[in-house]
Amino acid sequence: MRIKSILVGSMLAATLGGCITGLPSDMTVAEYCANPDNASEEVCRLKVEIDGNATALAETNLSLRDARQMADSAMSAANSAQASANAAQSRADEAYSLATHLSEKDLDCKTTTVQQSNIGTCEPGYTVMGCVQTRYTHRAGGLSFLRELNNEQCRFNSQVLEMQVRCCRAANDGGTVSSGS
Repeated sequence: MRIKSILVGSMLAATLGGCITGLPSDMTVAEYCANPDNASEEVCRLKVEIDGNATALAETNLSLRDARQMADSAMSAANSAQASANAAQSRADEAYSLATHLSEKDLDCKTTTVQQSNIGTCEPGYTVMGCVQTRYTHRAGGLSFLRELNNEQCRFNSQVLEMQVRCCRAANDGGTVSSGS
């Protein structure tokens, strides 16, 4: 849905940019479109959204120069958004391709127990896949909240008595998954 909006915005910007190219820049869009000879021009038929209300561009006091700058800015933003969307789609396609080829036999996983710390990590070469507080007492403050979980570490908001950190890496020999250590 978002990509569809970006494409519509870029088409609007391209249309507006293309139709304003040969127009006098010292006029407002309203003045230009008031001429019956220009009423059928695309710039006079376009609608823009201002404060959530659709308004015909011909009904604004926007100068043709400002309309051109707005079109250029919209085109630049649309191109940037399209490039970001393309990059994100490419990363998603790569991740999906990798996920469809990986299975449990392709991973080497283990669970590490960490005591009296607020941070859990894996040994080099492994990626943190999950983290859970496994032991606590009410006298020590009870349950702690997991504040951060990324590839390198998991972090609780305070020191916990015990946590288990699940660590995985790609299996070197295509061997089996270890169930923990």
